[in-house]
Amino acid sequence: MSLIKDVFTNEWLDRLGKALNATDFRKTVQQEDWEELAFKQRVRRIATRLEHHVPAEFEQAATRLETIAPDFPGLPGIVFPDYIEIRAEEGDWDRAMLALERLTPHSTSEFAVRRFLLDDQDRFLEVATRWSQSSDEHVRRLASEGTRPRLPWGQMIPSLIADPRPVLPILDALLEDDALYVRKSVANHLNDIAKTHPELVIERLERLGTHSHTDWILRHASRTLLKQGHRDVLKAFGLVTRGTVTVDELTVTPTLAIGGELAFSFHVTTTEPQVLRIEYAIDYVKKRGTSQKVFRISERQVTGRETFAKRQSFRNLTTRVHYPGTHQVTILINGEAYATTEFDVTKEETT
Repeated sequence: MSLIKDVFTNEWLDRLGKALNATDFRKTVQQEDWEELAFKQRVRRIATRLEHHVPAEFEQAATRLETIAPDFPGLPGIVFPDYIEIRAEEGDWDRAMLALERLTPHSTSEFAVRRFLLDDQDRFLEVATRWSQSSDEHVRRLASEGTRPRLPWGQMIPSLIADPRPVLPILDALLEDDALYVRKSVANHLNDIAKTHPELVIERLERLGTHSHTDWILRHASRTLLKQGHRDVLKAFGLVTRGTVTVDELTVTPTLAIGGELAFSFHVTTTEPQVLRIEYAIDYVKKRGTSQKVFRISERQVTGRETFAKRQSFRNLTTRVHYPGTHQVTILINGEAYATTEFDVTKEETT
């Protein structure tokens, strides 16, 4: 399986070298340590080498890269915004912002802009506000994605983690955006905010029902709060249990090895037909204590008595390592625990 860092193929580097009139470009990039470099290290290596093949004057260099970038679209093209990030000096601010705006439709400038956000938040947010009103969906997305306080792969923005309110006018301006590409960014941004400042997202739930695009964003922005069983959020989405709901016959695989799969099933009975959010929580054994993670099974109309079944992999992942011990699985309905049972996880079987 190819790695993300392998997007910089020999053919891609040769094409870029040709565009730069640099016949030895690939050779200067692929030094002895090339195979050991991670993706972002390769990005920085290439961006740094660009300095030797574009004009020394920043205005001219930015113009040159804006001309080249359309021929190198997609993820590898982030080397051009990265060049802007590392080369722009204090007096280049306005030209750097224009370059990042022009480059983002071909790849993304969401990582490069963060240096400028950290340097001068107020000045940058003025630019991002203008971007949020752009006719180009890629630029509007940059206004949201570039200001996410915990952007994956990007520098964290401590000031916006502590207080996200300065960026909220930008997100509010995008709540009815026509582009799904933009709406996903706004939803992810608000979901990040919900993890530390849930009240700011809950305030925006008052807009539910005003526009279908807004409803979509707020639903996805609330996914962490829904998993947490936040009562006000569940109520906002109509997930309030009526009548009597019961869960019975919860059965699980009693014992499985790391690398195996947990299988479980149960019955849900409701005295009133209604939409139910059905989830399960697993209390994972960790090196020290336990850690609970919630997973969704379904959110739909349930009538009478219905059966649900689910499987959960216990393969080790880079994001989740499993440990032997007694685990628990709990069935949740509209954020409330209805049934719990235990199962044992043993060491991974070896052949």
